[in-house]
Amino acid sequence: MLTRRSALLGALAAPTILTAAEQPIKLRELYQRKGRGMSEFAEANVGRRIEVEGFMAPPLKAESRFFVLTKMPMAVCPFCETAAEWPDDILAVYTKRVVDVIPFNVKIVTSGVLELGEYRDPDTGFVSLVRLTEARYG
Repeated sequence: MLTRRSALLGALAAPTILTAAEQPIKLRELYQRKGRGMSEFAEANVGRRIEVEGFMAPPLKAESRFFVLTKMPMAVCPFCETAAEWPDDILAVYTKRVVDVIPFNVKIVTSGVLELGEYRDPDTGFVSLVRLTEARYG
């Protein structure tokens, strides 16, 4: 039975629940904790827009439309030659516009459509296993 008190308590709790659901995820939440592979969260959210927090590694080239998001600040970009060397603490981020570089030690939140599977960037040769497309950041 709905009472005025339960309705009021529910209304007060709702903003807390919504805020928790809207928090960006951490990079580690995309990867399995043991072994190589993607997490259940990543597998369940392929093709969906998600938010991820991290640090922008310096882009590989000027006027790039992608950057690498890292869990820790990095002064150089972690460029990978093959998918076998893909670390479990980075994420390739592809934007529609040329990237405005943010200092490597400033935490940002990036949102984009999650894609999984090996992809080689045609301009740079950068290989990714997981990435965000149509991304925005700030």
